[in-house]
Amino acid sequence: MSSTTPHARLPRVRASELVGRGWLNTGGRDVSLADLRGRVVVLDFWTFCCVNCLHVLDELRELEEARRDDLVIIGVHSPKFEHEADPVALAAAVERYEVRHPVLDDPELVTWSAYTARAWPTLVVIDPEGYVVAQMAGEGHASALAALVDELVTEHRAKGTLRSLAAGSDDVYVPPAPTSGTLRFPAKAIALPGGNLLVADAGHHSLAELLPDGETLVRRIGSGERGLVDGGPDDARFSEPNGLCLVPTELRSLLGYDVLVADTVNHALRGVRLADGQVTTVAGTGEQFMVGGVENVVGASGEEGGGGGSAIRSLVPHDLPPDPPRPAAATLLALPDQRSSGRFDPALTYDPLDVRLSSPWDVVWSEALGGFVIAMAGNHTLWAVDGWKLGLLAGTMNEGLEDGPGSGAWFAQPSGLAVGEDGAVWVADSETSALRRVTGLGGGVAVVPEGVEVSTAVGQGLFDFGHRDGAADQALLQHPLGVAVLPDGSVAVADTYNGAIRRFVPAAAAGSDPGVGQDPVAGQVTTLATGLAEPSDVVVLVDGEPWTPGAPAAPGARIDLLVVESAAHRITRVALPATLAGELLDGGAHRTQRPVTEVVAGALRLDVPFSPAPGQKLDDRYGPSTRLTVSSTPPELLLEGAGTGTDLSRELVVNPEVGEGVLHVTAQAASCDVVPLLADGTPDPDVFPACHLAQQDWGVPVRVVDRGVSPAGPDDEAPEVARGRGLTLPLRG
Repeated sequence: MSSTTPHARLPRVRASELVGRGWLNTGGRDVSLADLRGRVVVLDFWTFCCVNCLHVLDELRELEEARRDDLVIIGVHSPKFEHEADPVALAAAVERYEVRHPVLDDPELVTWSAYTARAWPTLVVIDPEGYVVAQMAGEGHASALAALVDELVTEHRAKGTLRSLAAGSDDVYVPPAPTSGTLRFPAKAIALPGGNLLVADAGHHSLAELLPDGETLVRRIGSGERGLVDGGPDDARFSEPNGLCLVPTELRSLLGYDVLVADTVNHALRGVRLADGQVTTVAGTGEQFMVGGVENVVGASGEEGGGGGSAIRSLVPHDLPPDPPRPAAATLLALPDQRSSGRFDPALTYDPLDVRLSSPWDVVWSEALGGFVIAMAGNHTLWAVDGWKLGLLAGTMNEGLEDGPGSGAWFAQPSGLAVGEDGAVWVADSETSALRRVTGLGGGVAVVPEGVEVSTAVGQGLFDFGHRDGAADQALLQHPLGVAVLPDGSVAVADTYNGAIRRFVPAAAAGSDPGVGQDPVAGQVTTLATGLAEPSDVVVLVDGEPWTPGAPAAPGARIDLLVVESAAHRITRVALPATLAGELLDGGAHRTQRPVTEVVAGALRLDVPFSPAPGQKLDDRYGPSTRLTVSSTPPELLLEGAGTGTDLSRELVVNPEVGEGVLHVTAQAASCDVVPLLADGTPDPDVFPACHLAQQDWGVPVRVVDRGVSPAGPDDEAPEVARGRGLTLPLRG
């Protein structure tokens, strides 16, 4: 199959048995392929740290409900991080993300390897007779999957090989017993004026206001049902909200809300007025931003690129009066129906309600920027927004660990933000297990923020993690989700998958004495607390009162941390030692354990097959419909072939002097629905084609062997690939 062909199924290969440690959501029974015979089966290879995997879970919900009698979705959980191999943590994640199908626990990646999966997420389609007919990597395949499932159902119903369920009877899915409590998988928290806490209660799809004890419920904002609905506290709906940020006092009446909420699964920012609990959508369309997509911006102007784009990048310009604010009650639903769509231009800013977002995970106010910084986990970037304009702040939308100017930096699911006294923004970059620092936000920021710089304080890359204290260049974290600045200028990190609170001392804090702490050592990482259940955020208290960077801290002041223990469904108080020093611990270093692909030194052909779904064609209205980006770690691994192009096939040259490394491959392919023709041969004017974008990032560990060695390859790959001279990564096939 060529890189881009009309829809074609893979050659029929008998599906491998589902092998793992155990099953969830089955009522305690094991599930075999024989149990599934007669129904269409979709295997979803996922890991619960991966935001792209979470996107696919959301994409599958509608398909799963609409075709439950003929379709079985099986989650195959193949973990990346050590913590994800814990069966208790997996069970919590299945509950947290409301997974409503059986899940196979595959900690040793046995089933992952049997199906030659190379990326999270990967979807494999098995027909009712037990044969693999398609494999799709990445997200954005919902429409293609629905079309293929319908095609298989029609085909096998005609053959008599389809076994539909009667009203859901004999379903292999058994829902778990419901749980209750004040909080359910809380994500983030902030202190409110007066001392109460506001908690993003993600599992309840709402916000919970608690008394300062962190336990007593004062009120709930949001109905508790998943959705995107504005209104009062009993009617509004959220979907797994995460980050929270207090609006500066002087802006609250102007903006019409007091708290900004990162409403993660809704791909939106919501404003909350504390006086009456009124919730308003203030940014995002409710649809996910798709990297490279042509419909990420909407507007009433009809111009390509969407209306409202502005070449002035200042969010609150210092030399111009601000635009008049949008009325606080206005939402996307109140805007005109006649709206165009277009590409997102990273050099422009837009009306916040005109741009799709992608899993905003946290938000923080930057005085230097004059706006809010958003951790956009879904496309690995940082954005900035005020009440009038929204734009990209830093990141290329490639996933990885690259420092330098903001326009060229790489992040990997940034999930926690905090602002230091010097105005720098600290970032918990979860998938690289890193603590990053962003500077140069001052001056109102003109054009693409020219002064923004990104650096890494702690972290090695996408596949290195652990629990190791000591010098920052050797220290290791494991998927941190939260970060906070302490009174002495050091940084507390919610080291989520290590169940710990860690502390990093930047050079600026070393030797300082703001009244707390003694002899901090620059560049050192220590452990302040352990034994926590997936800590995801930290609120700093000084002498029992909420503290913000820049506020004074008296000598001998007592410092406590309110830690959001997400997997324990609670807020926990941790008292810090007077020295703030913490312990030096070494729990070892780890690398993601995945099968290594052996490649022969020299020429290596890379193919990314893609075939549009039934009823779709490649979308070339805006230029080439495909894009392929290749790089490597270390960079010296590739002598030729790195870079970006439009062909989904490429000749690489592997350096014989580099023994092993990782190939980073990013592929995108855009397709659109085929418009039927009328009798006169003209397109039907009443049919409006939908656009679809498939995309995936692969990080493929490789081992370089000599030409004389014949490395083993999967049986179902071409002989050229099996000899280590080719690498095939199906985007859709």
